[in-house]
Formats: sequence, C-alpha cells, structure tokens
Amino acid sequence: MASGDRPVEFPAFGVDPEQRGSLFREYLKVFREVQLSSFVPLTWSGGTLQGADLIPKPTTAEIPFFVTGHSRQTLEWIARCSHGWISYPRAPKAQQVVVEGWCAAVHAECGELFKPFTQSLYIDLTDNPQAPPRPIHLGYQLGRHHLIALLYSLQEVGVNHVIINLKYGQRPAGEVIEEIGQFVLPDFAMSA
Repeated sequence: MASGDRPVEFPAFGVDPEQRGSLFREYLKVFREVQLSSFVPLTWSGGTLQGADLIPKPTTAEIPFFVTGHSRQTLEWIARCSHGWISYPRAPKAQQVVVEGWCAAVHAECGELFKPFTQSLYIDLTDNPQAPPRPIHLGYQLGRHHLIALLYSLQEVGVNHVIINLKYGQRPAGEVIEEIGQFVLPDFAMSA
C-alpha cells in the first residue's frame, strides 16, 4: 500500500495531496474493519458503506499489507501497524543501514515479532551472463552472474524479499523470466 506521490493522481480522486498521510491511516483502518466484519455500516471521510460487504473475506486473520516507501508515516508507525516494509533500491551497504533501522524500529514497537524488509529492483538483464552492472533508473543493466552476486549481497545485509521489475528491460520479458527461473532462483531455493 502507498499514499501516492505523483501530482496527477490526486485530482483524479478529488484528494488534497497534503492530506494523503492522514487519509492513508484512515483508509487502512476502514480496510481492516471491513475484513473483520460483515454488512456492518461504516462511515469515513470518503463515504459510507451500508448494505454491502467486502467479499471474499480473507482466509487468514487479515490480508497482510506492506507499506511502500514511507507513505508519509514514521518508521515507528510502519513497524507497528504494517506486516512489513517495501523500500527503494540502494547499494547493499547503504541498504544495510536502512534495514538495520527497520529492524530496530520493529524490535522497539513489536518485540521479537518478525516483519520482513522488501525492496524493489529494476533490471535490464542482458543476454551476456557476464555483463557487469551498469546503473539504470532504480536498478541495473547486468548479466545474470552479477544479478546473483547482487542478490546475495542484499541477502547478507538483511533484505528478505526483492521485487524484480522488468520495466526498463530490452529483452522480451518471457525470456528474462525463463532465465531467472532457470539460472538465478535455484541459488535461492528455500531449504525444507
């Protein structure tokens, strides 16, 4: 979940962008309430839900949600109120500082409860498996061997999940997904 940050997003919904932090908290509260109730009337600043219900209901206690960026919230609030945090890509050493801050906030707010740290990563995977990394917007153009090394580096500094985005890739997405599945993912297989 995110509060949004592009100026063109807010007029479309009639929302004052300066209110997005408080609206984020309010709408999350409403979303959590409709997950746990059935046909209970709810009123919030954006409207009323009456005679309707959210279906299907979650099969778990709650649909997990991760805050993207800060969404105009404090790190302590994110640690306390979310199931995890999605942050932006950084070089592994810089990301380590952010991960350590996240872990400290989770520990302070939730004790020993585990809440994962996730980051996005844009890649342009070249057809040369040995191609060295070259920065692109929010990621790298690189070969699979350097992608594996980068993922290991991120794992070592405490990143729990990486969301790989192929938006800036030059090769067909199907080819890249096949290559990642065949040559990258086996290095990160979960042990039973």
